Formats: sequence, structure tokens, C-alpha cells
Amino acid sequence: MVRGLFSGNRSVYKSTMLGQYIGDTDFPAIVALSVLCGAIIGLERQMRGKPAGIRTSIMVCLGTATFVHLGSQFAGPGVDPTRVLGQVITGIGFLGAGVMFAREGTVLGVTTAAVIWMLAGIGASIGLGQYHLGLGLAVTVVAVLFTCEWLEMTFAALTRGVHAIYHQTGRAKEKVDEEPPHNPS
Repeated sequence: MVRGLFSGNRSVYKSTMLGQYIGDTDFPAIVALSVLCGAIIGLERQMRGKPAGIRTSIMVCLGTATFVHLGSQFAGPGVDPTRVLGQVITGIGFLGAGVMFAREGTVLGVTTAAVIWMLAGIGASIGLGQYHLGLGLAVTVVAVLFTCEWLEMTFAALTRGVHAIYHQTGRAKEKVDEEPPHNPS
């Protein structure tokens, strides 16, 4: 579907300046779909006030798709394009670890790290030409995030243990934000 937008008439595309510069008829579709999938997930995260919002999500998805696609373009004896994918996964692990932190004995940011990991998976699938898989995963990630949030708000039993501390921290922050500023006069 998306591939047809840019590669239906390859000779017309290649005759344009952009087509001659890029030389890859699939690349515009990869960029467009990576930005769309990253924006879908990033919008959900930003609306909830999470550390990795729209910009970060788009960049992770787009960067992964770009590196994986470029790596898949190399072929020949002694060349293993899957090594690029392995290195991207390692780099995403460091990025995910950077958003996790401990507060009062509780580790926060694990879901955000997992979302960054999924964004890389979505970008990798798009970079390898599996557009339907990338879009399907993006919709699935948002559905899981919304469903889990709804379940946690609906059933008190889901906010026990570590999750109770997390929800208390979030509620305490909301109360502080709602208090009017103190006027010492």
C-alpha cells in the first residue's frame, strides 16, 4: 500500500531531482511511515506527560528504520547486513536505560524504556520493507498502553505493591501542580 505511493512509476520518480539524489525509491515511504508510526506512539506518551514524547519517538523510529534500511543495501561476500540491526538494538538499550531511574526504592521509566525498544522494532520492520508490520505494531503499542492505563484506573487491585508507590507519586505531583502559588505578603 505505502510502497505503491512512491514506487508505482519508478521512471518518473527517478527522473526527479529527489529521486536522482536518493536513488532509492523505497526510502520516501520508509521516512513517511517511520514518522507516522513514531508520531502515533509519541502523541500518546506526550499526552500522558512521559519523558519520551513525539520528537523522541519519531527520531527513534526514523533513525532505526534508516540504519536498518541502509544496512540492508549492502551485499556481497563477507558482508552481514544483520550486524547493523544488532548494533542498533545495543544502542537502543543504552537509550532505554537512560530514561529509567530509581526514586524511593522504586524504579521508574521502565514502560518508557520498553516503548523506546518497541519503537526501534517498529523502525526496523519498516526499514526492512515490512510496512504493514510496522504500522500494525504501532497501533498495537498504543492499544496496549491505553488498555493498561484504563485497567489500572478501573481496578484498584492493579495498583498494589510497586504500582501503588508509582500512582501515589503521580497523584502527589498532580496535587502540587494544582496548588496556587504562595503569596508571602
